[in-house]
Amino acid sequence: MYKEKSSAENGIASVKKNAADDGHYERKDTKNGHFMFNLKAANHQVIGTSQQYKTAATREEGIDAVKADAPSAPVVEEV
Repeated sequence: MYKEKSSAENGIASVKKNAADDGHYERKDTKNGHFMFNLKAANHQVIGTSQQYKTAATREEGIDAVKADAPSAPVVEEV
């Protein structure tokens, strides 16, 4: 949750800007044997965290989906 709308808008812009670059993905293995990833901004701050995946291959599919969809995803404001 963001306190200010402008902060939320900046966060969305950062995800859209960084999502297409494979170098911004931190691939991780979890303690329970699953796989996940973090999307990081240029300053290395985590700006997105994935769900857990059962295989490394499905984690890569998740990353590929974010790369393809996030940069042009519509933004819908909920009130």
